[in-house]
Amino acid sequence: PAAPRRGLSRGEAADYIGVSQTLFDTMVKAGQMPKPIKAMSRSIWDIRALDEAFSDLATDQTTDPWN
Repeated sequence: PAAPRRGLSRGEAADYIGVSQTLFDTMVKAGQMPKPIKAMSRSIWDIRALDEAFSDLATDQTTDPWN
């Protein structure tokens, strides 16, 4: 079995939170998702930071779940 990974690529990070890569990029620019960690020439998203940002999205919602 593969070892669990803490760092995700852009595509993996977008898949992880359930959005397209384009929407993920928009969310990063808007500050709704974390910026990547730079490792040499690679951009890597910390799965723990993604979890925290995703949880914060849920608390920012109004009482209308479809809004």
